[in-house]
Amino acid sequence: HLDTDASVAVIAEKLTDIGLEIEGLTDRAAALADIRVAHIEEAGQHPDADRLKLCRVNTGEKIIQVVCGAPNARTGIKVALAQPGAIIPIDGSKLKPGKIRGVESQGMMCSTRELCLGDDHDGIIELPDDAPIGAPVAGILGADDTIFEIGLTPNRPDCTGVRGIARDLAAAGIGTLKTDPRQEAVSGAFDSPVGVTISDDIASNNAVPAFYGRYIRGVKNAESPDWLKARLEAIGLRPISALVDITNLVTHDLG
Repeated sequence: HLDTDASVAVIAEKLTDIGLEIEGLTDRAAALADIRVAHIEEAGQHPDADRLKLCRVNTGEKIIQVVCGAPNARTGIKVALAQPGAIIPIDGSKLKPGKIRGVESQGMMCSTRELCLGDDHDGIIELPDDAPIGAPVAGILGADDTIFEIGLTPNRPDCTGVRGIARDLAAAGIGTLKTDPRQEAVSGAFDSPVGVTISDDIASNNAVPAFYGRYIRGVKNAESPDWLKARLEAIGLRPISALVDITNLVTHDLG
């Protein structure tokens, strides 16, 4: 919603100056600094465990051996790899080389849960085929931004959405507010069976400058796409389903 080249520090200071006090900043890229893109060159069976795979993994600098129990670990995919010495976001521990069922493992291929990017821990993260081997995963996963936690006071309902905050920043000289994202109304295919009446006293004094309603049929609720789930999880919301998640996204985006 805002065109600006201001730094995180400048934005945080300005928000506090205009009454939107910053209670916390989370640099997600810093938390993932040790996690890099790697490629599974070969995934074979562990000699002593049916449910474990023995993988040859290309880090961009060398080939290492990693033991993995994820069901989706297989030859040819790109993964989020932590090597010995890396800090694992979920618990802050430093990864050490070790042996799993008698076989040396020189790293760990991570799930979204281990990187604090979601609740999924049934399998490892599969990165796009064009992800550069050895590159930080933060940018590829869309987790290279900063989360601002604002202590919003009850008298600022206009800033319950990101756009309202962006509007205040623009008014305070930080950047330029982008064009209102609302689009022209889409014509309906049928008359709504639900009627809405706005009372004369509200309509006459412009107490509610805008009111929108839409009756939708034939909706197939499903799982949200990864990008939508990632945005919600970044601000502490648990993805539930497409309809709920879209509602939450719009609410936090526009207020």
